[in-house]
Amino acid sequence: MKGVLLLLVMTCSVWVAAQERPNILWITIEDTSPKFIGAYGNEEASTPIIDQLANEGVRFTNAFSTGTVCSPSRSTIITGVPTYKMGTGHHRSNFPIPASIRGFPFYLKKQGYYVSNNVKTDYNVAHEKQFIDDAWHESSNTAGWWNRKKEEPFFAVFNFAESHQSRTMSMSFDWYVENVRDHLSGDEIISDDAFNMPPIYRDSPEMRKQFARVYNSIKLTDKRIGELLQKLDNDGLREDTIIFFFADHGEGMPRGKTNGIDYGYRVPFIIWFPEKYKHLSPWGTSGAVTDELINFEDLAPTVLSLAGSPLPDYLKGRAFLGENRSKPVDHLILSSDRADNGPDMVRSVTDGRYMYSRNFMPFIPQLRYIHYLEIADITKHMRKDLKQNELDSLQKSLFGTRPPEFLFDVENDPWETTNLIGKAEFDDILKKMRNQLDAHLEQVKDVHFLPEYELEEISKVSTPYEFRKNADDYAFKDIYNAASLCGKRDASVLKKQIELLRNKNPIVRYWAVLGLKSHTDENLKPFKMLIIDALKDSYPPVAVMASALAFDRFQNKIAENKLKQFAKNNNIHIALQAINEILYFKDRSPFVETIKNVHQRVKGNNNVNAACMDYLVSMELVDAEKN
Repeated sequence: MKGVLLLLVMTCSVWVAAQERPNILWITIEDTSPKFIGAYGNEEASTPIIDQLANEGVRFTNAFSTGTVCSPSRSTIITGVPTYKMGTGHHRSNFPIPASIRGFPFYLKKQGYYVSNNVKTDYNVAHEKQFIDDAWHESSNTAGWWNRKKEEPFFAVFNFAESHQSRTMSMSFDWYVENVRDHLSGDEIISDDAFNMPPIYRDSPEMRKQFARVYNSIKLTDKRIGELLQKLDNDGLREDTIIFFFADHGEGMPRGKTNGIDYGYRVPFIIWFPEKYKHLSPWGTSGAVTDELINFEDLAPTVLSLAGSPLPDYLKGRAFLGENRSKPVDHLILSSDRADNGPDMVRSVTDGRYMYSRNFMPFIPQLRYIHYLEIADITKHMRKDLKQNELDSLQKSLFGTRPPEFLFDVENDPWETTNLIGKAEFDDILKKMRNQLDAHLEQVKDVHFLPEYELEEISKVSTPYEFRKNADDYAFKDIYNAASLCGKRDASVLKKQIELLRNKNPIVRYWAVLGLKSHTDENLKPFKMLIIDALKDSYPPVAVMASALAFDRFQNKIAENKLKQFAKNNNIHIALQAINEILYFKDRSPFVETIKNVHQRVKGNNNVNAACMDYLVSMELVDAEKN
């Protein structure tokens, strides 16, 4: 009898302990800037459900994604490790990660939580199915807290796609009407003239028609969130559940998503606490607002800490809630890399007010060729307006080369219209943020300073994460010194880059030739033969870039023929690199037959095919809708 009583007491103790731990509900939405949510000051937005969460909970004004497109952002969310450490920064690259790094819900399972994901994953890691199975009890479109045992606390994620870029711009207007607008009643629909047009876009009837999609998509998202919360209420679980609401990165419109500026990084972020867990908020609740800096690296440590789980050593973010809360920070490091077929590399520092971004590929425009954007009506309107000289200088700047650095005062310039680089009164801020970025990147040895070709080679025998940590294999300081010259144009920089073309380290040579792209034709002329000689470089990424430079600046025939061969290369990284270079040439006409042949050979939804389509559309050989 005593044994039975003891067992009963132990069982009850476990049940009580489980009940004392909070349920955690994550509501994630896609591609949304706080600029388009009522609680963040937009009086034209219709988001009553989200606004109510903010009015009753805590609204964060300085929350940031660690990336600017979904799969890199979600890689950091699920692992707690920034992409530039892991090698997961390139959109849907699927490089391997160490077996010791797991999706953080795995550790919640060990604490007795039922963990479910409904439904999006897109974690950007190799062997994703195995990774998902390890992390979740269930990940499907039927997953939810309702599948747990009654006594289990839950961690449940629900992702709503109604505000995704497909709805707001990429799919056809008819598709948007069927999938978004038809799901709103007449009085819920936001009309084309019911909002202020952001200054970075032309204010025209055609653009307003397209931009209204943003407001209506977030309205439908708000309704879907309301339906989920009603189910939580109906199940009698609201008073035991902490609710997180946030977007996976910034706005999914041109210049937002895929771009390493505030518009691409900053996200809406709200936490709602039931009465019994309000003590876990250091800011209070009931409409509290905090300007504390957080980013996606902090999510895993925070949730694990709330659940009473020990933190794995590889988690370096901070827990910002609860009794074991970490100290706030005064700045964040953010990153943006390749998105689909459009290459880029930006590293950013923010203190909430200022956003500093170092553009390591400044020759790539903000509105670069990405096929998923090119098929959108709004992008077509923008390119047409550019061609017809209908855009002002700010709107035109989206299509030109970028400066090597941006510095924006987001508090006073929310649309990031004025670059403060070169203004003496901001020199101290600029110097501080440069130093913060340099120190951090050198400390962690950012693995994305290696070209994707190299990451692929490393992944055959190891992981980019482990390679980065081996100082003997990764001469980061030399590579970073070469990369840091990119975009600078003075004679001393040019001289250094020419010298670095002979460096024994192929990655240093790669950054040297990338840097040469920012110099004028006139300044490159004295080094013509040295650049042409680099066509014979044994390292393919260097040979591709040298060929592109020699053709574009000197119309070298050997370089033209080499580029045609590179575009046909079976290595997708080399082929994509070559085609992306061809896309931005002053004269692209010699490559028509080559790109047509590659497009016919490479079928399906892949980046090489997408880059070919962008070339053919830009040459007016096919329509953007056709694949």
